[in-house]
Amino acid sequence: MYEYKAASIEELERRWDINIANNPGDNRWVDWKTQYIENNKTGKCKTFVVLFDGEPIGEGTLLFSPECVRGNIEHADGINRANINALRIEKAHEGKGHISKLVKLMEQYAIDNGYKTLTIGVEATETRNMAIYLHWGYTTFVTSEISEIEEEGLVLVYSKLLKN
Repeated sequence: MYEYKAASIEELERRWDINIANNPGDNRWVDWKTQYIENNKTGKCKTFVVLFDGEPIGEGTLLFSPECVRGNIEHADGINRANINALRIEKAHEGKGHISKLVKLMEQYAIDNGYKTLTIGVEATETRNMAIYLHWGYTTFVTSEISEIEEEGLVLVYSKLLKN
């Protein structure tokens, strides 16, 4: 049984422990766990999960605060614009529409909390993800930048105007 919801702190802990286990030796994941959980607690972001039989198998986070996007208000300004970040699902559950359902939930949450626009970044080489994001309506090009976190390099940022 699948469920899509805002993550509890316990679900965040479990999901991040899985992420850390899936990336052995990469201490950035340990740092990111601390950062994401703290930002959820302080309201700078909100993480949503896909649960399968009660276990978190996927996630996505809405970043509200410019602090969460290195001060870049083109991504998130804490008032009208938020950023969709860290969309992940376990391989066994990929391609079944779970992330699409999660994004719809995230969009509704953003609307309910007064946000007018969402942004999303995609590595330029990730053409499959880019096609999905365009299909979801993230069609307005915002900016391009060189990723400071990922090794992929060029990141393209798109936005979508939310409708009530």
